[in-house]
Amino acid sequence: MSSARIFRYFRTSPEIIRLAVMMSVRYPLSLRSVEDLLHERAIDISHETV
Repeated sequence: MSSARIFRYFRTSPEIIRLAVMMSVRYPLSLRSVEDLLHERAIDISHETV
């Protein structure tokens, strides 16, 4: 199954989704903490989206 088919219903790019999932799975972070870390990387996304 290709990456394009997995993420076809999301408006956020697959790279941002992968990064947010990696942060929340690898480290014991809340969704707001993941939002703050992504904001530091100049990715503007809300904690509801994460």
